[in-house]
Amino acid sequence: MTDLAPLRPDALRPTVGARAFDALDIAATALFGLEGAAAAAHAGFDLLGVVVVGLIVALAGGVLRDVLLGDLPPAALRTPSRIIAGLAGALVAFVFIEVVDAFPVLPLQILDAIGLALFAVTGAQKASASGANLWVVTILGTLAATGGGVIRDVLLARTPYVLSESIYGTAAAAGAVVTGILLRATRRPRLSLAIGFAVALALRLGAVIWGWSLPRIT
Repeated sequence: MTDLAPLRPDALRPTVGARAFDALDIAATALFGLEGAAAAAHAGFDLLGVVVVGLIVALAGGVLRDVLLGDLPPAALRTPSRIIAGLAGALVAFVFIEVVDAFPVLPLQILDAIGLALFAVTGAQKASASGANLWVVTILGTLAATGGGVIRDVLLARTPYVLSESIYGTAAAAGAVVTGILLRATRRPRLSLAIGFAVALALRLGAVIWGWSLPRIT
């Protein structure tokens, strides 16, 4: 092992970009918690059920990714920030469900698309850093973005949204695979994440705004 020069105190401080990224991650976690809880509330779940479903949507994708990578305990359980964010989103949905229902749909869909893209590329980055091949990187990136929603829909006894809304899981998978390719080709994590994020976000927003979809059998 080589000796490392001691780090300056300011080198240990998170950069502005890292702090902004963490803030966006926490906000997306809270939003997923709110969306999951709202769906559970409309399905007639009580307070406990609403909170549980909200937390599942907020956290389960990342937890499943970490379990499959053998990164235990999962990152979401190491610090309280994501649990608190998911719980806060769920409680807001339960207490203010009428306000949530009255909120315009398009802004929520745009925010959801941002969260989807964010979780897809960060999931892909973590899988790539573990040495996984591109197939696994793509699968785990997609799982991190959509896994919570799949479990939510199973609990609510309905067809998983990711299987019926075609440019949802597809957008997450596209962002994840682009991120994985660029991480290996460029060795520039920030650029790779940014481009992968843009691809996933553009595809999902195209589906939301212009009705893009994959072919169906009619």
